[in-house]
Amino acid sequence: MRVLVADDEPTSRLLLRRSIERLSHDCEVAADGLVAWEMLESGDFEVLITDWMMPGLDGPELCRRVRASKRDSYTYILLATSLSADTDVIAGMEAGADDYLVKPVDLFALQTRLIAAQRVTELHHELGHAKLELAKLARTDPLTQLSNRLRLHEDLVAVHERARRSRRPFTVALCDLDGFKSYNDTYGHLTGDEALRRVGLTIANHVRAGDGAYRYGGEEFLVLLPDETASETVVGMERLRAAIEGLAIPHSGRRPPGILTMSIGVAEWHPENDETTAEVLEAADSALYRAKEHGRNRVVAPGLQVPHFPRL
Repeated sequence: MRVLVADDEPTSRLLLRRSIERLSHDCEVAADGLVAWEMLESGDFEVLITDWMMPGLDGPELCRRVRASKRDSYTYILLATSLSADTDVIAGMEAGADDYLVKPVDLFALQTRLIAAQRVTELHHELGHAKLELAKLARTDPLTQLSNRLRLHEDLVAVHERARRSRRPFTVALCDLDGFKSYNDTYGHLTGDEALRRVGLTIANHVRAGDGAYRYGGEEFLVLLPDETASETVVGMERLRAAIEGLAIPHSGRRPPGILTMSIGVAEWHPENDETTAEVLEAADSALYRAKEHGRNRVVAPGLQVPHFPRL
């Protein structure tokens, strides 16, 4: 473990450092509370051993700062004190310390506290990892492994705010599989789910690293493209449309029979218009409707000519 010792008394710092390193832990030292706080802000330490009385920032106040900070990892705090009153120990624990050591620090007491500290910090690490995994699962569509609408809402808000500050555009592309209800009716939902997985993987492979890809609902998908104009997005979405067509997934439920295809509607947010995110989504939905109306299997954006392709 990485241990930080904060103590204004040089001899105490030296003895603690030697004892901690003897127990096979890494140790750094700070001569006062303010220096210790700066070191904690700039680096991860599993354990903080802090003296009670120090110039600038005392031990209890250092404990309070650590507990009030929004740190990703947990720092186990041991308060080292020569104060013998129980009320002083309780005050330190209430300030955020996990345990205490009586000075001069006994090696056996130090070793047992560090064993407990390692168990607690490892548990916090595991809980933190589980929390991140749960947060990821809550924002991921289980079928396609694309992001879901919860993540879309969060990302749209962030991209919209960034675009307003930078005065740069962004686009959304709303994608819908053509005649997918009849596909499910013809082949069944298990085959339909497999088709959705293949489409989701194709979308994921055709977006830039900074773009977002989402399952919008049912057979609808959405791509969020920061810093792109509609004309730029249409080029990329045309490649995606062709890639879906290139999967050549048979669709005998269509009239006439053919393969599974995708229609895409593109809309741009521009700083001069300053639409809401809901208005941008509505514009993309309108463009998607025009793509369907003009024969499906095409990409449409407001103000751009509707391309003509044969219906498949």
